[in-house]
Amino acid sequence: MLMLFGYELSLIAFIGIILLIGIVKKNAIMMIDFALEAERNEGKSPLDAIHQASLLRFRPIMMTTMCALVAGLPLALGQGAGSDLRRPLGIAIVGGLLVSQSLTLYTTPIIYLYLDRLSHWLTGRQRVSHGAPAASSSPAA
Repeated sequence: MLMLFGYELSLIAFIGIILLIGIVKKNAIMMIDFALEAERNEGKSPLDAIHQASLLRFRPIMMTTMCALVAGLPLALGQGAGSDLRRPLGIAIVGGLLVSQSLTLYTTPIIYLYLDRLSHWLTGRQRVSHGAPAASSSPAA
């Protein structure tokens, strides 16, 4: 967004990017924490757990994003004394939130599921369906 509006990456814009990283990572961690809790405590599959976490945490994530976005609009659109210094901060916050939030809401569940599959593949464990009993490893008589 800074390049689109013709601003350079200044120290003030970099502060906005750091704020943006904090908000986006907090949202992803919150979603993953709920998914892990659903897997452990409720015995849900990873797909069901991340789906439930995505549904439950969507509104708080959007509320946090909208609050930061609306707070950054006066910085991005402001006129007057000192606006040249503050405008890159607002543009970095608003533009970054618009792009990164949509990416985070779609990519976090996908990455969660791929990392779950990777962990099962690396440890060599078989995935046990929570609805069906596990296969017995005792020899047949």
